[in-house]
Amino acid sequence: MKRKRIISAVLCAVLCITAAGCGGDKDKRGDGAGHMYGAALEGNPKSLDPQFAGDPSSATVIKNMYSGLVMKDSSGSLVCCNASDYSISDDGCVYTFHLRDDNYWFFDKNENDKIDEDEYFPVVADDYVFALRRVLDPKMCSPYLMDFACIKNSQYVSQGSFSSRGVGIEAKDAQTLVITLEHPCAEFLGLMATPAAFPCNEDFFISTKGRYGLDDRSVMSNGPFFVRQWFYDPYGSNNILYMRKNEVNENKEYEVLPTFVSFSIQDSEADVKQCFKAEETECFSTMKAGGYNPKKYSITGQQATTLGLIFNPQDNIYSNPDIRKAIALSADRNAISDEETTDISPAYGIIPPAVDLFGRSYRDLASDRQFDIFDAGEAAKLLAKAKNDLKINSVESVKIIVDSNSIDSRYLHILSQSWQDSLGIYLGIEDLTSAEFRKRIAEGDYSIALYPLKADFNSGLAVFNEFRTVDCLKNAANGLDCADAVIKCPSASELADCYSSQEKALLGEYGFIPLFYKSSYLIANKDNEDIIYDAFTGSIDYRTAKNYS
Repeated sequence: MKRKRIISAVLCAVLCITAAGCGGDKDKRGDGAGHMYGAALEGNPKSLDPQFAGDPSSATVIKNMYSGLVMKDSSGSLVCCNASDYSISDDGCVYTFHLRDDNYWFFDKNENDKIDEDEYFPVVADDYVFALRRVLDPKMCSPYLMDFACIKNSQYVSQGSFSSRGVGIEAKDAQTLVITLEHPCAEFLGLMATPAAFPCNEDFFISTKGRYGLDDRSVMSNGPFFVRQWFYDPYGSNNILYMRKNEVNENKEYEVLPTFVSFSIQDSEADVKQCFKAEETECFSTMKAGGYNPKKYSITGQQATTLGLIFNPQDNIYSNPDIRKAIALSADRNAISDEETTDISPAYGIIPPAVDLFGRSYRDLASDRQFDIFDAGEAAKLLAKAKNDLKINSVESVKIIVDSNSIDSRYLHILSQSWQDSLGIYLGIEDLTSAEFRKRIAEGDYSIALYPLKADFNSGLAVFNEFRTVDCLKNAANGLDCADAVIKCPSASELADCYSSQEKALLGEYGFIPLFYKSSYLIANKDNEDIIYDAFTGSIDYRTAKNYS
């Protein structure tokens, strides 16, 4: 099947970062195909159900096991995958997808690692209907329900007024899927590239008797690899998840280059790094790339995280809106400009540079310097007003809690000095492990926190979704639903302005004060090319990976 490049500039899908390799003449080292990849997962996948899973380990396996109607290619463009083509109605509300006739479900019934004739069958339109109905059914509790709220009648289903069979999703025939929206949605095609829109076969789902996605006999593949073995003992070692090439779905336009991907399941990032050091895995992802020599390793990263201050609404002092605004106005980000690197840079906006539109960083299209409000004089006036309103003579010093895995706190110390100089408030820093940080946030045991905001797919919509699903960010939004405004944006040409206006509205609440954009990294051995890392989901895609060792 010849793939058609998607023309519509709808841009919310998986960010692809290619791990570039190096070496001599490629003609002398072969084509890089056929490698058995050693890999490592940080933690056991919670589920291999695309309509529910969201942790990085699950996302990695799901990315290598399933495929959807559309996807992002290595250049970042949306292209057809299991769809041969699509059309959109003149009013922008009806999407018609025509399915390829050579995408198959495969389940190795006899576990002999061979594709027997009775072990594979076509993926049909009903498989996408069932998958999306599962997402929209409130009884299923999918975390992606709100992402697809643009589908016709979805709001009535979420309210319990309609069955999920009443939504605007229909299989006209085995090869034709029609989806009707409540309103035009510039984000919709990008949403269809996310794992939540991967197909699910209803008969197989029912046959698993409630265990779908939870073990190696309760999943089947329509993508590049299938799960051959999944063993995990929380009290033991040698935990593995082993995948083999799903040859039934390989063709000239959809190559699957590795033969196997064998994951060890590790307890922590430190254990994964030890596997890398021992050459038991070809690559790993991390928030910190320090200590890895770029002459020896391929290191690629994108700034997909925005680190910003949030305030405990139960704290009588720092929940005060004038004090929050004073802190925002006196954050001298120019003071960290000398420290700017590819790892961190000053953040004035909420959406990080890794979010792309039209094949470019959104931040190139809408500079965040429009949100620069530094004004130490105005900040001092606001502080004086707040102290008068609160009937206090001075503002108590507190410590900002920081997840030490997300950033080197020395950068925050520079800003802390600017607050002390401008406001006379000393904001100290308390470095915590990731687990300690999450616990303190969940328990409300903080006055101010430097919160790492990262969306679960590459889109401004996904960034704003965090402010309606994460409790501490809900407080920061103060009732604003920016995601709803974005999902109602009718055209791609208006999307950048829509993102920007919603950023401005959210920044005006002073509940989330962006300070830094932070990179996430894929670190790989130099003899690897085209391992694709999604900095938002944390997934690592091996389908087109080449190894020249």
